[in-house]
Amino acid sequence: MISRNDIKDPKKRILSVCVQMFIEKGYKQTTMLDILKESDVSAGTFQNIFHTKDGVLLELIEFMFNNQFSMARNFLSESTSIEILYAIETAIQLTLVELNENLHEIYLEAYTQPKLIEYINQKTSSELAKIFSKYNLNWTESDFYEVEIATSGIMRSFMAKKCDKYFTLNKKINLFLKIAFDVYHVSEAKQIEAIEYISKIDMIETSNKIMKKLFSMLEMTFDFKFSQ
Repeated sequence: MISRNDIKDPKKRILSVCVQMFIEKGYKQTTMLDILKESDVSAGTFQNIFHTKDGVLLELIEFMFNNQFSMARNFLSESTSIEILYAIETAIQLTLVELNENLHEIYLEAYTQPKLIEYINQKTSSELAKIFSKYNLNWTESDFYEVEIATSGIMRSFMAKKCDKYFTLNKKINLFLKIAFDVYHVSEAKQIEAIEYISKIDMIETSNKIMKKLFSMLEMTFDFKFSQ
């Protein structure tokens, strides 16, 4: 348990406890009783700050989205095309949820809860406009937002379906990219270039490295240590 003497700010205590428990125990397995006990706060204090577990999850999702993609860019050179960058970021997200069951649950929850998916749609559509505007010169900001609603639905379906002997990780990644690239009118040459590029990467090894760094950053940001 984190006491008030360890961390005086109740919001920081709640975040520290919740992030650790969501990753280690699972979002759904973490009860409000667990949170209140381990963070040493009352139900009233929690509700005044976050209202529900979803409010805490939003903070975690904001952190994850901001950092998983920035870390993905560290694996690429400055001359790497934006199409390849998009392919790498997408492949890493699909791989991360295959590697860790609790991350899988967290991402599915984020793509399901209305307030959380709205955050994802808003943030992702802004990034997609930067990447794909050259292929869609007449599209407005609203167009990218509306299409992102559709592609995020596909992303959720692909994450929800765990890989098996037929729907392998490589097939899942390549199919999602093909669908997304077609939706955003990416040229055939650029599609082939991006998909061939990531086919040469050991995505599991790369994603494991990113997950390790991500967990380390979570420890530093939210002031806790994962159990060994």
